[in-house]
Amino acid sequence: MAPDPIPAWQPDDEAGEHKPTGPLAGVRVVDMTSVGMGPYATQILGDMGADVIKVEAPEGDVFRHAEPALHPAMGAAFLNLNRNKRFAMLDLKRDGDLAALKTLIAGADVFVSNVRPASLRKLGLDYATLAPDHPRLIYCGAYGYADDGPYAGQPAFDDIIQARSGMAAFQGANEDGPRYVNTILADKVAGLTVAYAIPMALYERERSGRGQAIEVPMFETLVSFLAVEQLAGQTFVPPLGAAGYGRVMSPHRKPYRTSDGYLALLPYTSAQWTRFFALAGRGDLAADPRYATPAGRSANIDTLYATLADIVATRTTAQWLALLRDADIPHGEVPAFDAVLDDPHLRATGLVREYDHPTEGRLRTVGIPTRFSRTPGNIRRLPQALASRQREQEPAPPDDATRAGPARNSPG
Repeated sequence: MAPDPIPAWQPDDEAGEHKPTGPLAGVRVVDMTSVGMGPYATQILGDMGADVIKVEAPEGDVFRHAEPALHPAMGAAFLNLNRNKRFAMLDLKRDGDLAALKTLIAGADVFVSNVRPASLRKLGLDYATLAPDHPRLIYCGAYGYADDGPYAGQPAFDDIIQARSGMAAFQGANEDGPRYVNTILADKVAGLTVAYAIPMALYERERSGRGQAIEVPMFETLVSFLAVEQLAGQTFVPPLGAAGYGRVMSPHRKPYRTSDGYLALLPYTSAQWTRFFALAGRGDLAADPRYATPAGRSANIDTLYATLADIVATRTTAQWLALLRDADIPHGEVPAFDAVLDDPHLRATGLVREYDHPTEGRLRTVGIPTRFSRTPGNIRRLPQALASRQREQEPAPPDDATRAGPARNSPG
């Protein structure tokens, strides 16, 4: 059966009756980031109500030019990272534009940048220079490596951080060599870290009245992310073994082939494994000392998962889905992402919607997954075409973006 059409949706008009409704309403963010990490973070802040002003160089964010695109400088990835933002085009090589940026910062609660610290120091945009005049400013630097280590200032993008952090080695351990994860994982993990660090600093400012600098280095952030389970034997001194969590490193950990497709399946507790072995007609395995306890299963994970693969291959996907649903065992289908967009659960919750963009036509968006009972986020602004210089000598960002607004950062 064909899915129901996705209902049309228009973003709320911030100039009209629909104002920011999220928990960060009233917070102003000057966003001097590009590509993936920073724009992902600032879009989340914007979704949660913050007034985000994105500062772009004349050529625009490089992600504007990533295919596919209907029109130049409006690529799909850019569209998916830059809603709920106002846009300002500033050439920081021009004194007037640099002064305009400093005026923006003076009226902001937060300044976030993924420019390397040495370059910001040359422009007088480092925290040490800004803080005396703006003591309430939350200043967030998000870049490749912490500024006090030997890699400080080195260029870094997602692939480089996946490689250096050990992620690529883990991902390719059962293949013919290191592999990158098929998403910009380092960018998005670091972006999420930025998105939670900034509200923490804003909360602390409510108590102390003082701003502070935040550093979110991609390398350290992804190493920390991986270490949760992958530190494994290296947790102990001396080590009890190599790094790598056995269950996730097993070559048998992947969607299982059924007689006509694939199935995701993960009995995890002892009760779930007992129910699974029973419905599979292999009750003997529930009593097998290799599989009867969590410790036994962990020590014998490869043989357990190989046995699971053999069992799953005996039935169709539909048969397994029915059996596992009734037995309350964690499982799922394995669709391509194109099919996920038509998932009935996502349609019911309204996550995937379509809207009409003023220059790009009919587009699909994935909405805000986080729900607040009293202060829900909302989508008010669509990603904007590359801004043009308003005046040759004194460039003005769109709308009122160059106005300083309330003296949020003036000394008390």
